[in-house]
This record gives sequence, structure tokens and C-alpha cells, in this order.
Amino acid sequence: MFQALPAPPRRRRAATILAALATILAPIPAAAQRSDEGGAPSPERGSLTDPEAYPRPAGEATRTPEAPHIDGRLDDAVWSRAEVLTDFIQSQPEAGRLATERTEVRILYDDQALYVGAMLYDSHAGEYVVQSLERDFPSLSTRDADIFGITLDTFLDRRNSIMFLVNPYGAYRDGQTFDDSRSEDFGFDVPVEVKTALLDDGWSLELRVPWSAMRYDAGRQEQVFGMNLLRRVRRINEDSYWAPLQRRDPAHRMSKAGTLHGIRGIPAVRNLTAKPYVVAADQSGSSLAAERAGGSADAGFDVKYGVTPGLTLDLTYNTDFSQVEVDQERVNLTRFPLFFPEQRDFFVENSGKFNFGDLNEREYRLGASLRDFTLFHSRAIGLEGGRPVPILGGGRLSGSVGAWDVGMLDMRTQSSEGLPAENFAVLRLRRKVAEGSDVGAMFIDRASAGGSDALGNRSYGVDANVHVLGGLILSSYLARTETPGATGDQSAARLGAAWRDRFWDVSALWRRIGDDFNPAVGFVRRTNIRHRYATVGVHPRPGIPFIQELNPYVEIHHYTNLGDTLVSRAIQGGLAVDFTSGATLTGTVTRNFELVEEPFDVSGGTIPTGGYDFDEAAVSFQSSAGRPFSANVSVSGGGYYDGDRRSVGGGFRWLASHQFAVTGSADYNRLELPEGRFTSAVYAGRLKYAFSTRAFLTLNVQYNEDVDQLISYARFNVIYGPLSDLFVVLTERRQLGTNAGVVERALTAKVTKLLSF
Repeated sequence: MFQALPAPPRRRRAATILAALATILAPIPAAAQRSDEGGAPSPERGSLTDPEAYPRPAGEATRTPEAPHIDGRLDDAVWSRAEVLTDFIQSQPEAGRLATERTEVRILYDDQALYVGAMLYDSHAGEYVVQSLERDFPSLSTRDADIFGITLDTFLDRRNSIMFLVNPYGAYRDGQTFDDSRSEDFGFDVPVEVKTALLDDGWSLELRVPWSAMRYDAGRQEQVFGMNLLRRVRRINEDSYWAPLQRRDPAHRMSKAGTLHGIRGIPAVRNLTAKPYVVAADQSGSSLAAERAGGSADAGFDVKYGVTPGLTLDLTYNTDFSQVEVDQERVNLTRFPLFFPEQRDFFVENSGKFNFGDLNEREYRLGASLRDFTLFHSRAIGLEGGRPVPILGGGRLSGSVGAWDVGMLDMRTQSSEGLPAENFAVLRLRRKVAEGSDVGAMFIDRASAGGSDALGNRSYGVDANVHVLGGLILSSYLARTETPGATGDQSAARLGAAWRDRFWDVSALWRRIGDDFNPAVGFVRRTNIRHRYATVGVHPRPGIPFIQELNPYVEIHHYTNLGDTLVSRAIQGGLAVDFTSGATLTGTVTRNFELVEEPFDVSGGTIPTGGYDFDEAAVSFQSSAGRPFSANVSVSGGGYYDGDRRSVGGGFRWLASHQFAVTGSADYNRLELPEGRFTSAVYAGRLKYAFSTRAFLTLNVQYNEDVDQLISYARFNVIYGPLSDLFVVLTERRQLGTNAGVVERALTAKVTKLLSF
């Protein structure tokens, strides 16, 4: 049964009060969790508004003489010996109060694996919101579904974690997080075993994580892990945690996690796996080079080895990414390049170890992100102008050594269609200097495999990120590139400060990027700028029915060139409203100035040189994604350089069941310029069907009006063993109109197999 209607408010409040009173008046159970904060007494359950006022909890894992049978039901006798971890505390919608639905978690271990068992009671059993049965829930947010999650900081550094998320039908997502939630990596894959069971009074799960899939210091007699547990009940938009967190913090905020004790005497493991593949393809199309057309077959492999408890070596030969989805088509109405995210698993995994640039901080408004500048963006390897370049192979060493985070990468591409073979080398070092603070350095070299310096490029830099006083962050970097023939300024720098607490959100930023700054293995959106940014906002919880939080703010972006001539300015006022249902409403008004020093083309028209003042406004609404049908719509318009613009965008998702989903989106723009009226649009639709948690069909169609092309993508995927897949993929790019025809088409079959040693 799929239903996502919220419980009646009075019933929910009554249940909360009764649960809180019962907890207060009941005797403390023998298996109650303890605190790691000197035995400080817990605050009165259910009475706080600040979840972080609770002491950080501690729990005990229990060694089991025999492994439980993994079937989703906690009816094996061994589970009764484990400590019960319970009393989850809400982060939303009623921060600091006891969760309305009870969750009980037990943890066992033996020499082979860690076992997690959870009983998730639910007074509305069966009314679960489940978005997908696919592994890793691609392109979906776990905030929009019923979820149980566990995060483990296996080195107890309070910064990094591995994470497992499971929904009621047994689909799961695993990943890594870095730098206390600064970045996430869902390319990380672990051969876990997970089963769930749907019961009359809720649902239960069993999770088996082999020690060979984790990294830990095997030299310790007792393993002590940082840990947090998450329960999400989507029909009432409730998140609750074992180690309580504020609403803005994720489960992997390890500096605020609890602690898991009791794991003793587990053996060191070899951590060696290989993943060979074979692939066969048939390609055709008018844009395809003659040497790539027709049938072909190939093979390659990846190897993963745990060099030390903290360092992992990944090797790849003849790397293939044929199963990766095509990029989402987008409309660009600016004169600057668009940032496209990395989707290839080999580069996504451990990507957080290589971040350098305008780093993001969750829930902070910082004025710039990695979409503005990143010194290393792996899409520069094996992709040129959006088309693939064959990768001969390479390796990556990543992980931690004491207080150091280390990332080393070396890749070699082959010559293709007039492009030379190239070598890419990357070194990233980052050292923790205090809780939440680090300093680091990065070096990148891109060179022709033939040794020609004329095609070479080097990038390097140092950075520092400091967290102090609870909510204050300071960020900075200095970077430089070396490109043959460049005569201008090849440097970049940043200084930023931001403060966020339960009410205020304030930040300021200064950046400078030289006119010849060219990170050839990275991405930079604008050069020849001095960028100043400031914002002030508040986010009160007003106690208004149906409203979770308000966020009014003002911000200003001020860009000059290196000669101090104003080239861009945006002054914006905005209001964001978060509703208790999970819906959001946002409105903005912006006053812009743009200096166009060189004409540029956009959607059939041309913007001439000159200075332009224009105003625009935008409103967007996202309905609760926890309902079977959800939608979003955005409307914006106003001036556009020397003309006007009207834009309408939106999308929908219909979850017919937990197996079948239909999504659609549209982005339409109409420009009225002195030379005429122009339109541009992108439309997309997708069907996803899950036969089970091991077999999936995806159909995706996009239409780009600007180039009058239809892009189709179909993929059938069967998971026939742990991290072992069969893919059958059809992609096609078809030109419509007067020059109609197939631009590119590929039918591919690929098989991978995980081998563990």
C-alpha cells in the first residue's frame, strides 16, 4: 500500500505527549544507552527544543557466537543478547522531542562481519513512502522516503564516515562522507547483505557488513567507532536520531555523533577485490568517426586493495563507462560555461579527498561553490567537448594516514580522433589541525604522453578551512596555473567568513581570479574578476501552523575586472518558506548590472557590447515529495540585458507504486530582444520500473529545442551477484527538422563480476 497522507495534527500531538510522559514516568530499562560525557544525566525526555543539548550517547556492540540468518526478521536468539539502542530524538518537525514512532537497534559482530538489526515500529504500518527499489536511489533524495540509516566513523576521527541507508522494501544506498559532511561520495560501493520484513506493527531489517568492506585500525585491541542512527518517517515529515541533531545537520555530521564500543579482537583482512568486465557494442551515426563505427568488443578490469587500514589503492585498465547515463540537457542564457557533475563511478568514489576550490558548507550561503571554481574536476579526464576519449588506465591512492588525508591519482588517455594521448597526475594532501579545521595543498599536472610541453598545464595551490566558536567558518585558498604561452595573471585567491546559528545566517566573501588562470584539469566559470559577496539572513521557526521555518535574506554579488571596472552586480532579496509537510516556497527580487565587453550569442539572438541595468523576479514552489504525486514549478521574468525574458520551468514525479515511477520536466524561456523574439526549451521524460531490488528498466527521453535534437536513453540492469552487474544500454541522439537523421547511436551490452580474495 502506498500512501503518504500526514497523520491528523491532534492525533500526532497527543501521541507525542503520551510517549514523552510514558518515557519520563517509566523505570530506566536495563539496556538503556549510556552517555560518553562523564555520565552526565540526560535532560528530561521530550522537553527540549535544542536536540544538541542532549549528551552524546554511547552504545555497545555484542560479540555473537553464531551469525544471525539475514532474512529481515529479528527472531534469531542471538539478537536477544544485544544491547537495545532506542529513544531517538526529533530534529524535525518538533526539534528536541522524543520521536513519535519507536525505533530499536541492536548491533552484533563476529570475526567476519558487523550485523545491524532494527525494529522500526509504526502506528500506520504499510503507509510507507518508498521512492525506488534501485541500489543507491539514483537521482533521488533520501529525504523523500521512509529510511533507516547508520553512519560509522571507523577511525574515530570525528570527520569521515561510511553510511548505509535502507528503505522498507530492502533497497539500500551506501556512501562515504568527508570533512564532517563537507562532501559526500555515493560512488562508494560495499558488498553488504540486507533484508527487510514488513510487519503488522512496522518494519524490520537486518544488515550484514563484512569487515573486508570496511577500513579500520586492525592493530587496536578494541575498535571504538563514531556512530549515529537515523529514522525517517516521511508521511509526517519526521526525522529523528540516536545522537540528536539540529534540523540542518545530516546523519553524517560526525563531530556530533555518538560512540559505539565493544568491538574486540577482530582480525585484519586483506581487502583485495578485482572487478573485470567484458563489453560489446555497435555504434553508428553521422557524427561518428569512421574508426568508431560498427561492432566492437573489449574487456578491462578494476582492482581495489587496502594498502593500510586507512589507504586504498584503486587500479583500472581499459576503463569503460558505457553504462553511465547521458548528461541532462540544459539551457544556458549566460555568457559563461555550465558546470556538469561527474557521474562515472571510478571518479566519483573518494572524490571528496580531491576537493579544492570554492568548497560548499551544508546550510551556509557562501556566495560561491565548486560549480564556480574547482582546481580538480575529473570530467577533464576522458571527456573532451562532451564526447568520450578512451582511457588506457591508471590508479588512485586515497584515504588517511594519521591526521593526513591523502589523494593521489594518475591516469593515461589514448589518442583519439585527432586528440593526443595525455597523462594526468594529481596529488592532494590535507591535514587536520583542530576539530573541524584543516590545511592542505594540491598539485596537478596535465601533459602530452609524448612529452610535448606545448600541450602541458600545471595547477597547484594551498588552502585552509577553520571552524571555530560553534558556527563560524573561515575559508581561504591560493592557487596558480602554468600554461605555455600565457602572459597574463595565472593566480586565484579567496578569503571567506560565515556564521550560522539557530537564528542568524551571515557571510562575506572575497575572491580574485586572474585573466589567464586556466586549471586545465578543473573548472572555472569566470576569470579576470574580483568578486565580493555578502549576505544577511535569519531563519526563525515562527510557530505558525503548517510552517516549519522562514528564511528572509538579502545578498549582494559585486564583480569587477582586475582593472577595478564594474562588470557584474546582483542585489537580491529573498524569502524561503519551509512547510511542515516538506513543501517549500521561495521568492526573490533581483536588481542586476552587466557589462558586456564582447558580444555573445544566446538562443538565436545576440547581446551587443554595453552596460545593462535590469530587474527580475522569481517564484518557485516544490510540493511535498513524500506524496505519490509531487511537482515543482518556477516562474521568473523581467529585464534581460537590452530586452526582456520570461521563463517557466517545472517538473513532476508520479510514483504509481514502489516499483514504477514516471517523471517529467520542462524548461521554457522566451527572450524579447531588439532584433526579435527568441525561444529556447528543454523537455525531458523518464520511466523507471523495478522488477525487484535486483532488476531495473530505465527509459529517458530529452528534447533540446536550441539544437532541435531528441536524445534517448534506455538501460536494463540486472544485479546477479554482489556488485556484479549485467547492463544492456541503448543511446541515441537524433537530429530533427530539415537535416533529420541519427547523429549518434550505440547499443551496448556489458557484464561485470566482483571477485574477492
